[in-house]
Amino acid sequence: MASRQGRGARARLALALAAAIAAGLLAGCSVFDSMFGPDKPKPKELEPIVAPITVRPIWNQSIGAVTFPLTVAVNGNMLTMAAGDGSVLAVEADSGRALWRANVGAKISAGVGSDGSIAAVVTRDGDLVALEGGLVKWKKGVGVRVATAPLVAGGRIFVLGVDRTVQAFDASDGIKLWQVQRPGDALTLAQTGVIAAFKNTLVVGQGPRVAGIDPVASTLRWEVPLGSPRGANEVERLADLIGPAVRSGDLLCARSFQAAVGCVDAQLGNVAWTKTVGGTDAIAGDGELLFGADASDRLSAWRTATGDVAWTSEALMFRGVGAPAAVAQSVVFGDSNGTLHWFSRAKGESQARVPTDGSAIATPPVSVGGVLVVVTRSGGVFAFRPA
Repeated sequence: MASRQGRGARARLALALAAAIAAGLLAGCSVFDSMFGPDKPKPKELEPIVAPITVRPIWNQSIGAVTFPLTVAVNGNMLTMAAGDGSVLAVEADSGRALWRANVGAKISAGVGSDGSIAAVVTRDGDLVALEGGLVKWKKGVGVRVATAPLVAGGRIFVLGVDRTVQAFDASDGIKLWQVQRPGDALTLAQTGVIAAFKNTLVVGQGPRVAGIDPVASTLRWEVPLGSPRGANEVERLADLIGPAVRSGDLLCARSFQAAVGCVDAQLGNVAWTKTVGGTDAIAGDGELLFGADASDRLSAWRTATGDVAWTSEALMFRGVGAPAAVAQSVVFGDSNGTLHWFSRAKGESQARVPTDGSAIATPPVSVGGVLVVVTRSGGVFAFRPA
């Protein structure tokens, strides 16, 4: 029989998730904070640095407060990002030099997707906005709420709605090409989902399942489950896939909300492996290791090929940890105070702690050419390079 404490924690989680989903607040605060509020457990005391490295700040920018689920688009040495007020900024990853700035004239609900030429965001008014060279190219209504950055690929822009609707638009003129409406659950997660290109297949998260769609004909090529919903009610059974996904060869890996971490073979359309593990934020990694934190901020590394646990760490328990990034020989997690915690990717040993501006890290960090870039809730953009 479940303990009273366990039942109480699940009840708090259910109520917090229901409120967050209804209000669309998952982008603005952690589920952990929503669960416990003022009664959340005290963060674990930070341990001494045991394998110190030097981390050097190399540039910083500002884009304005980030009030939505932002994904930073990476195209070679160009990073494209956005702020809640409608600002969009493209910078050089190695220098921080602004390439262009724009404003779409409305508050943003999801962004940014880019192929290096055309960038795309979705506004709170429900408009998909395409930009080219810092100028608005066109706007089109999507008719659904969106929390996932559009995917720009192959001359098309693909949009994944919170209701799991997938739409395709011509990137040159905004003509709607097709729409796929999949049967959905009563509740869905207002958090960044999975939408990615794999060779000539569009891969999308449909609840706890991964689907491969023909990007031209919009027909379903394959569909497999990554997570198994568990719980006594619809809120507890939420298991939507959390993006961005990790691509390694034919493997596409992601987290199923509070249910699992796993990889699918996108070439064969089958599950490579899946592990039952809780957690509310995206994972990161490469062909060797995947990294992530659970809902209590316990850190784990899994071997990408098999899902075997490489190491775990309780160094950041209850510190509001988000999605990580792998850079050089480190993995980096940001917390709710804007501190970046660096660990050795091989053993999980603490290497460095670097502050930003005191506000929570707003996006999954990105690693480009050995440079780590993060964006905070206050709109600070910070770049660091490990020595």
